[in-house]
Amino acid sequence: MEYIQFKKELGQKVREQLDYGRDYTDEEVETVIDDVLLGQDNIVLFSVEQRRRIKKELFDSLRRLDILQIFVEDSSVTEIMINGMEHIFVEREGRLRELDVGFESMEKLQDVIQQIVAGCNRVVNEASPIVDARLPDGSRVNIVMSPVALNGPIVTIRRFPAKPITMEQLIQYHSITVEAAEFLKKMVRAGYNIFISGGTGSGKTTFLNVLSDFIPSEERVITIEDSAELQLQGLPNLVRLETRNSNVEGCREIGIRELIRCSLRMRPTRIIVGEVRGAEAIDMLQCLNTGHDGSMSTGHANSGMDMLARLENMVLMGMDIPLQAIRQQIASGIDIIVHLGRLRDKSRRVLEITEVAGYKENKIRLNPLFVFEEEGEDSDGNVVGKLQKKGALLHENKLKAAGLS
Repeated sequence: MEYIQFKKELGQKVREQLDYGRDYTDEEVETVIDDVLLGQDNIVLFSVEQRRRIKKELFDSLRRLDILQIFVEDSSVTEIMINGMEHIFVEREGRLRELDVGFESMEKLQDVIQQIVAGCNRVVNEASPIVDARLPDGSRVNIVMSPVALNGPIVTIRRFPAKPITMEQLIQYHSITVEAAEFLKKMVRAGYNIFISGGTGSGKTTFLNVLSDFIPSEERVITIEDSAELQLQGLPNLVRLETRNSNVEGCREIGIRELIRCSLRMRPTRIIVGEVRGAEAIDMLQCLNTGHDGSMSTGHANSGMDMLARLENMVLMGMDIPLQAIRQQIASGIDIIVHLGRLRDKSRRVLEITEVAGYKENKIRLNPLFVFEEEGEDSDGNVVGKLQKKGALLHENKLKAAGLS
């Protein structure tokens, strides 16, 4: 308690020394903190390590994300969840734990939230209490404020690796087999349209990044996202588009649907939609059916089959057309569905790779190519299993056209 009280008093003295009418550099703020620290007689009661910690925590509270900063910088943390000012949870290696620290006041938590949304030109307040944002390192942030959130501001931060994960790493983690990885590499290079499905936290965005490594560098790729998360590498002709919320200054909302239609006039080779959630599904399918081979997207679903049913429902949200026509659009637009899952041991695996084989007798025909088969558990409780090959690709026209058959 003595440490916490001392830090709180120091923070107040540092704020009194700062003139909020001017803009300080990080170095100037650190100098002010050093001067205040040296002026404290009882600083000798704390070790050198504690003094360093006090200085960093004071600096983070003034210029960074306060108590969250240390976890944002920790590469082992994959998720940070804030339920009001006192309850903060972090996820490491798939395990959730509650921290024994909290924000010193509700005002401080509000300041951190406003700092996050201001950094990506978003607004959150009582009139607009829900917002998606991102941190400078690309981490995804979802914020829900009162009056929607009843137990204080709710902030969920999904962190991504500083260096994008590669297919080789996924093979090492046993998320996918070498044979399946080589197959998907050919699918991407040949321009097959791929849809990635899975539940929350199953690794859809990560897997989309991995597949993008196989896109030929000479192609023009356009990415469309609610909140920019993709980390596409080695593509010099890359265009990144992000949606915009309406705000009090009169700026109108620009959604996924409008960005997809705009992208068609930008001469794309491939279009990558970060996630399809609603009525934009019909616009995405039209892209897949108008010559933009090799396009990709992701969606939430419990299986590859379930993803097709969800796409049908999402299309009906945006356009009243016969179900038969929707299924024909899906069958002709999507070539491959990759379904991901998170198993009970918290590992993320590719569970299915399925070919959309066509449309017949009012049904979309699926051809399972690879299916994960569980074999049991090892002594540490880890799931043992393998992605087994089940069938051969029926439609090889794109492979042949690319000379990869």
